[in-house]
Amino acid sequence: MLNISNNKKARIESVEQFSTVKQLANRPHYKILNRIIIGLCLLAVLVLFLPWTQNVSGSGAVTTLKPNQRPQTIHTAIAGRIEKWYVKEGDFVEKGDTILFISEVKEDYFDPNLVNNTKQQVDAKKSSLESYDSKVKSLESQMAALSNELTLKIQQANNKIRQARLKVKSDSIDLEAVKTQLRIATTQFDRSTQLNKDGLKPLTDVEEKRLKLQDAQAKIITQENKLLTAKNELINARVEIGRLTAEYNEKIAKSSSDKFTALSSQFDTEAQVSKLENQYVNYSIRNGMYYIKAPQSGYVNRALQSGIGETIKEGTSVVSIMPASYEIAVETYVKPIDLPLLKRGDEVRVWFDGWPTIVFSGWPGMSYGTFGGRIVAIENFISPNGKYRVLIAPDKNEASWPKQLSIGAGVQTIALLDTVPIWFEIWRTLNGFPPNYYQAEPKNENSKEK
Repeated sequence: MLNISNNKKARIESVEQFSTVKQLANRPHYKILNRIIIGLCLLAVLVLFLPWTQNVSGSGAVTTLKPNQRPQTIHTAIAGRIEKWYVKEGDFVEKGDTILFISEVKEDYFDPNLVNNTKQQVDAKKSSLESYDSKVKSLESQMAALSNELTLKIQQANNKIRQARLKVKSDSIDLEAVKTQLRIATTQFDRSTQLNKDGLKPLTDVEEKRLKLQDAQAKIITQENKLLTAKNELINARVEIGRLTAEYNEKIAKSSSDKFTALSSQFDTEAQVSKLENQYVNYSIRNGMYYIKAPQSGYVNRALQSGIGETIKEGTSVVSIMPASYEIAVETYVKPIDLPLLKRGDEVRVWFDGWPTIVFSGWPGMSYGTFGGRIVAIENFISPNGKYRVLIAPDKNEASWPKQLSIGAGVQTIALLDTVPIWFEIWRTLNGFPPNYYQAEPKNENSKEK
């Protein structure tokens, strides 16, 4: 203070000298309140050291464990027009029960006798196939007969060749004999001529010898003619073999060509038979598709089509059904940061919407109305909601899940992890750290209990 003012500084008297202040300070409930505050502080400090079970929370819905037990829609495999309904919503149907009857809308299948007509076509083509098979066998028999005939003809021609050779040889010998006779006749004629000149032989003898000489000369020409004829017959016999071979090869080739033509027609007919049989089976199956039947036993939830005479396309949903028997499960969704902490077989606590529940996430033993479960599957691809899907089945070692649960009911889950003090959990939460990744130590297989 600069004390530039003439005013005196206000003097503050001690308030303790007043009796009212003394009475307020000596009241006993202030001391009790102080003790309560101190006790609560000590209790809060002790609570910080209590055990807390870390957990991964998630939310989802009730589903079924197996895919074939989940609600499904029944589709029509072919296009058609609705003619008659056999069920209504809420009905129970057995497997194979008829749900809906549709009629044909495609002009290719309007014929009511389409299946029978196709069957007749198949039978006719099969008969044609058998005819081609018989023709092929006949041509094979014909080829075998021609081959045998060719063999016999060649043997016959070979015999003619041998005969012609023998005849050529015989005619050659006869020609040599005639030549010898000609030489003898020439010698006798010359001797008779000389003796006639010497007057020892008459002229008639000379004329006789001349006649024999001329006869021998005529015979040699005739024999040479026979020899040439025999040689020509030999050549003709050899040519006959080539002619027979060429002739019968041509016949066999023609039969073989006819055979392969018949085989080609046979194979083509077989393809047509297969195609017609395929059409016949398809038409038969299509006739059975006019009646839409239940694939399994269940309840008709909703009719997705309505009316009579309405046209539907292939693959159109007709009704949705819920299977009668199923194994219940829970699908929950967890954050990506929590996914590495989960594995198959982990214990999970589950509570259901509408079921009385008191939940202490950090003290699962004190919770009420929760049920045990085990993780059976973890999806490795993120869902559209930005979380990962986890499938949970009931824990067989704990109480059974309520039978009143319906598919699609809401579910909350907590997966139990490590147990830590509360102060550590508070510190972890304030710092945004993930829960502790806890794994039980593997047991030593070689260790034995004593």
